[in-house]
Amino acid sequence: MNIAVITIFPEMFDSLKYGVVGQALRENRFILNLINPRDFTEDVHRTVDDRPFGGGPGMVMLLEPLVKSINSVDPSHTYRRILMSCSGSVYNQKKAKELSSVENLMLICGRYEGVDYRIKYFIDEELSVGDYVLSGGELAAMCVIDSIVRLLPDVVGNPSSTVEESFSEGLLEYPQYTRPREFMGYKVPDILFSGNHNNIKRWRRFMSLMRTKRLRPDLFERFSLTDEDKKIISQLEASYEDS
Repeated sequence: MNIAVITIFPEMFDSLKYGVVGQALRENRFILNLINPRDFTEDVHRTVDDRPFGGGPGMVMLLEPLVKSINSVDPSHTYRRILMSCSGSVYNQKKAKELSSVENLMLICGRYEGVDYRIKYFIDEELSVGDYVLSGGELAAMCVIDSIVRLLPDVVGNPSSTVEESFSEGLLEYPQYTRPREFMGYKVPDILFSGNHNNIKRWRRFMSLMRTKRLRPDLFERFSLTDEDKKIISQLEASYEDS
């Protein structure tokens, strides 16, 4: 997979050298290409922004350096071009799965008060990582890259890990525990030591359902319960406890 990022702060992406994504980068599971629009300016100050027409606060990113940056990598428009923008559709796990199958992906990071609106003629879509404002698109782009790369083949050691994670099927993940069995009076649920893998599986499914219902009722309302889900809930709900 080829991922190109248009950014005036390429050094921010050094953080991707660590963890699972960093390992995938070193193993060439994906290729990361960082392009700085300042390299496509012609003035001594390498200017990439200017005052907005019509007046108003702040500065707006110039269109020409951005388009030149895009075309330097993708002259024939073979990349999926995405502008990270708070006005875009909200990013989720379903979108991550979709983008993980794209061979060539380009993420464009805005700055200042935004990007010249005519950028819409040179991109395919806009994405937002949430209903809040960031100083620029770099952090959002890194979130997208991290979520996509970990879905690529052989990046995560155990493939089932990405299947059972939160949001993979529209639910939050069940609780996870490790040593010690008891800490400052807080105990790990006894069922995890029962050795009965079927009961453990049912408990984990139940906890996933209940935690979603309590913490993300919006997700739970959209989720279609199976007959088995309803049976598990009816049998275990009385003993539910999740602080």
